[in-house]
Amino acid sequence: MDKNNAITLLRKSLNNPNAQFRDDQWESIQKLTTAKEKLLVIQRTGWGKSLVYFISTRILRDQGKGPSIIISPLLALMRNQIESAKRLGIKAVSINSANFDDWEEIKKKVLNDKVDTLLISPERLASEEFIEKILYPIADKIGLFVVDEAHCISDWGHDFRPDYRRIVGILKGMPKGMPILGTTATANNRVINDIKEQIGNINVIKGLLTRDSLKLQNIILNDQASRLAWLKENIPKLKGSGIIYVLTKRDVRTVSEWLEKCGVNSAAYYSGVKSDDFEDSNSYREYLEDALYDNKLKVLVSTTALGMGYDKPDLNFVIHFQAPNSIISYYQQVGRAGRAIDNAYGILLSGQEDAEIHKYFREHAFPPQEIVESILQVLDDYDGLSTIKIEEILNLRKGKIEQTIKYLSVEEFSPITKEGSQWKRTAINYKMDIEKIERLTNQRLLEWSIVQDYLVTKQCLMEFLQKELDDPNIQKCGKCSNCQTDTKLPISVAQNNIIEATIYLKQSEFDILPRKQIAANALPTYNIKGNLKINFQAETGKVLSRWGDSGWGKIVSEDKHLGYFRDDLVDAICEMILNRWQPNPFPEWLTCIPSLRNPELVSNFAERLSKKLKIPFFPIIKKVKESHPQKEQENSFHQCNNLDGVFEIDGIVQNKPVFLLDDAVDSRWTFTIATMLLKKAGSGLVYPIALASTSVNE
Repeated sequence: MDKNNAITLLRKSLNNPNAQFRDDQWESIQKLTTAKEKLLVIQRTGWGKSLVYFISTRILRDQGKGPSIIISPLLALMRNQIESAKRLGIKAVSINSANFDDWEEIKKKVLNDKVDTLLISPERLASEEFIEKILYPIADKIGLFVVDEAHCISDWGHDFRPDYRRIVGILKGMPKGMPILGTTATANNRVINDIKEQIGNINVIKGLLTRDSLKLQNIILNDQASRLAWLKENIPKLKGSGIIYVLTKRDVRTVSEWLEKCGVNSAAYYSGVKSDDFEDSNSYREYLEDALYDNKLKVLVSTTALGMGYDKPDLNFVIHFQAPNSIISYYQQVGRAGRAIDNAYGILLSGQEDAEIHKYFREHAFPPQEIVESILQVLDDYDGLSTIKIEEILNLRKGKIEQTIKYLSVEEFSPITKEGSQWKRTAINYKMDIEKIERLTNQRLLEWSIVQDYLVTKQCLMEFLQKELDDPNIQKCGKCSNCQTDTKLPISVAQNNIIEATIYLKQSEFDILPRKQIAANALPTYNIKGNLKINFQAETGKVLSRWGDSGWGKIVSEDKHLGYFRDDLVDAICEMILNRWQPNPFPEWLTCIPSLRNPELVSNFAERLSKKLKIPFFPIIKKVKESHPQKEQENSFHQCNNLDGVFEIDGIVQNKPVFLLDDAVDSRWTFTIATMLLKKAGSGLVYPIALASTSVNE
């Protein structure tokens, strides 16, 4: 196809009769469609990388080639890409976790050459059925193989994903001469060299990375209350809509609910987010993406789940409530803003919790060697185990088991293999590469230190970003807060708004949901298994805070270590119950979870709380045998089993609603078993209360 015909496709795709190719776009298309090269394209967000592979797909299909395969890391990105493909008349389909019922029909269309583009996640490459029944049968017909967000292939990439390691092995099995395209906006020289080494003989096209429309600014506000107050004061002043990036799911909810309270139309977005109005998380996330795109939301508060590939040309601002882990991550996320408008804000807020959160992420990025060895040993001992059975045998968190299995399964010479639902040990004599893990961890620590430098630098902020991305054409932007000090957003916050935000954080209690099922073989002494009868279940309870967080969480943590919960916490729980929760029917007595290690801590608090609520306190739950600390139990089976036969009821149970108090809640098993015993002994409805949640699942 000549350039003029390609320009016609470009204009059709963009719905712009005057559109022209940007620098390097036509060259990239030629290299793929004519020269059939392996190509790595590194261009800033908004440059039009998807145009390259979709126009190339159209050209190759018109040449009689087979479908393009696109590896895409996120559902949001796939949805965006499918919509883009439609504008070129490209029949694009996806096989992903959200459309299981359609897989068989899609498979038939792909095998019968009725599809122009198949989008899959890298996780799909773990499926032998997909490889054997879809990918290999069409391998010699594939017109183009695309790896979107190709930096994920590299161990050195800011967003390395284990499943991307499978891609290199798949590519080695593809026919020679098949064009391959890797695209990314975020690859420095280290990442580029790693990708070149893995894929081999790949050409690189790298463009300018500066973002002319962005006004960058950094603001350090150490406590969350000050940052919430800043958002309240400044979000309404900003034109259009934008994204606020937050590091954890729980902080996403905190920020979103605060903005709603302040009259800002916002919503929370993260992996697994749910709404009662939608049948599943995927459909709700799609709704939120569309609502932001159509400017029906002022702000979408999100984790990095809304990141790669989300394309809203008129996004007016990207604000980080907490600093990201690296400059490259920041560049990619802030680059969502200002793609097709002249001015957009990129504001990096930073606070005291950032370093601790990233330390946790770094320390949990790779499975510890002892866990790897434990899982390999248990697979050696048995002829195949499911992850559920591994949980029962080993006291390890489900997430940690899954992480370790994933880590081992993507190794080039894997020591494990999957048969059906079971994992089995292979004959590979496996040794973990500890030195490599240490190198990567140290590199990520260095990247975090560079973020700290960026926060306080006096040089042009865009220039700083370009330097870290190894951009050969570094230049001052003339728009950031260091280049133009008179256009900065305010860095100070009104004290009355800080006070309001502080009160909000102290009133951010949340639900303790009842457990409804007992794991098999977990409670032989109590002889309970399967579904827990509804009349033995707790009501939805309340927890005052999150352990160590702003608001009450930090105070709970301090007081627990001191051995006495201050009266302020009694007042806070009482206010929560009487003014905001108001359970109905209201409990007429109170009891608590006992402890043999510290028998006075919770019971003393319970006594003071009962007096404040003007209801009697009856300490009738007894701990009849010592158990291992619940915090040492790593998964649901062991958390439940550890409490088997530990408690019994000793005293007269009131046949009236009751508050069941503990200082901390994590797995909810202590509340579940204590409630069951109270109900069996004749109590009324049971309402759990805790001072803090120590759960790490958020």
